[in-house]
Amino acid sequence: MSRYDKDESQQGISRREILFAGSATLTPRAAAHSSADLDFAPAFEAARAVRGRVVSSSELTRRLIERIGRSRTRINAIATLLSDSALARAKAADEALARGDIWGPLHGVPCTVKDTFEMAGVRTTAGDVSLKDHVPARDAPVVARMRAAGAVIVGKDNTPRMAMDWQTHNEIFGVTNNPYNLARTPGGSSGGAAAALAAGLTYLSVGSDIGGSIRIPAHFCGVYGLKPTLNVIPPGGHIPPRPGGPPYPEPDLNVAGPFARSAGDLRLALEVLGGPEGDAAKAYRWSLPPARGATLRDYRIGYVLDDRLCPVSSDVAAVLAVAVSALRTAGAHFTEGWPEGLDVQEQYDTYRYLLSSVVARLVGDVPGDEALRKRAANQDHSHEAIEALALTAPHERHVEASRGRMKARAIWREYFRTHDAFLIPTSFVAAFPHDRRPGPRTLATSQGPRDYLDMLFWITFATLAGIPAVIAPVGSTRDGLPVGIQILGPYLEDATPIDLAGRMAEVIGGFSPPKGS
Repeated sequence: MSRYDKDESQQGISRREILFAGSATLTPRAAAHSSADLDFAPAFEAARAVRGRVVSSSELTRRLIERIGRSRTRINAIATLLSDSALARAKAADEALARGDIWGPLHGVPCTVKDTFEMAGVRTTAGDVSLKDHVPARDAPVVARMRAAGAVIVGKDNTPRMAMDWQTHNEIFGVTNNPYNLARTPGGSSGGAAAALAAGLTYLSVGSDIGGSIRIPAHFCGVYGLKPTLNVIPPGGHIPPRPGGPPYPEPDLNVAGPFARSAGDLRLALEVLGGPEGDAAKAYRWSLPPARGATLRDYRIGYVLDDRLCPVSSDVAAVLAVAVSALRTAGAHFTEGWPEGLDVQEQYDTYRYLLSSVVARLVGDVPGDEALRKRAANQDHSHEAIEALALTAPHERHVEASRGRMKARAIWREYFRTHDAFLIPTSFVAAFPHDRRPGPRTLATSQGPRDYLDMLFWITFATLAGIPAVIAPVGSTRDGLPVGIQILGPYLEDATPIDLAGRMAEVIGGFSPPKGS
């Protein structure tokens, strides 16, 4: 018996957490008898089945590769499929297990990573034609840590060009569809990862998020996603920035984080992926503080489900309202309203300014013409004016924005002294139809057309403050499109929103596979 069988808490999952780590459709079952029984199981359950020799890693991996092949024309979530190396790794995992050697908490479990993270010997393109032949020599830290935990990496998840859209399509690998409605996007830029989880094509995946690239796809595809506390998971080896360029400063907005089909799997993935890297690891260690609550009744939760700056469409708002009502009935303590002292417009403007500055330099395309300066002078809070300001303003303006970021952190730090979590929408819409038109776009809602870039609004607050945010599925619209709620938590206390997401599943239900999958 391995140490992982003796004490499941060493995987980052206590026995109590296993009771709610899945959803109403993924409760622990009697021992599965084939790999097919595990198609939509949580990763920790698949790992337990492999370790218990209920199913071999080879069987599980072969089954997943077959499912990916059958889904190619419908979903197209996996950009690069690594059949040969994955089957070889799975065979090695089975042989190791036969010797009594357990590699880690993900021993033999097939997983994927976003095609923005470098992987040794495997082309990593970030969806950009100029990188179609880029084959890194080293693994990104998240890839190395997945391997060290025993995962079998079966492929790279599709992403838009340079991870720069809330839809997932590029000239190399084509379009990824939402498993719940093939005519709609799975989101972006980690849309391939979310679609793969929802369609049963992977057990865990790792994505990245600076403008909602984990949270939007998780919401659109009905899965769980974690934007962790800033820099808890090392983001190195990610494209952008482009490979081979000069060293880039430590991230002040963008993060790497996991996708899963259960809250318990987010906890497991965070403990696998978290902690300092390189020189920093010589000086300090990271540990995950325990969740603040033991039951729903322990949680003091703030919430805002709508705001005049970004009204939520009625079909999404209705689902969120029902979820909050169910949690209140179950005993959670709720307070409505933004934290004291939080200026919503100020935080939104500050975030968009910093995001525009970071993204332009990450991608390496910084225009500087007179038209930009004229737009920057137009202080109307529009997306165009904020972007132009970020690209033309002097250094003093950036310092001012950095002060705004520190102010946001202070406000949330004070708020979480008296509250444990804060619930807000993930987006004002559910998954929308594919739209690959160039130039300014709008989104149709029941209340009329909306600016495409309004998708940034509900993403603002956790990213600006560097605090964790979990997306938990809480229901579907009348059209059958998933809706996820965004759970903000205290700085460095990622276990708290993860735990709350798991307890919500007991009351509301969690992940539910697409019909016909």
